[in-house]
Amino acid sequence: MMPIKLDHSHRLTVQKIFGHPMNHNIQWHDVCSLLARFGEVHETHRGNWAVTIDNGTVSFGSTRSRDLTEDQVVRVRGFLRSFGL
Repeated sequence: MMPIKLDHSHRLTVQKIFGHPMNHNIQWHDVCSLLARFGEVHETHRGNWAVTIDNGTVSFGSTRSRDLTEDQVVRVRGFLRSFGL
């Protein structure tokens, strides 16, 4: 597990992601900024956001709307937990 330093904006995004009840207005641009702390964030040819770390890529689904869906929030939570957040 690598240590990741988060600025104030990233900490607020993490709080939204892990908040209960689930927050329904988490914006993609905030999450992509946070995910960039872990690896290279890019949009796939299918319109999904993905993070590439070393040789592995994790996709978080479509970015057609401004906000994340509940399923995407759950997937991002799992990703962040794998880094100890």
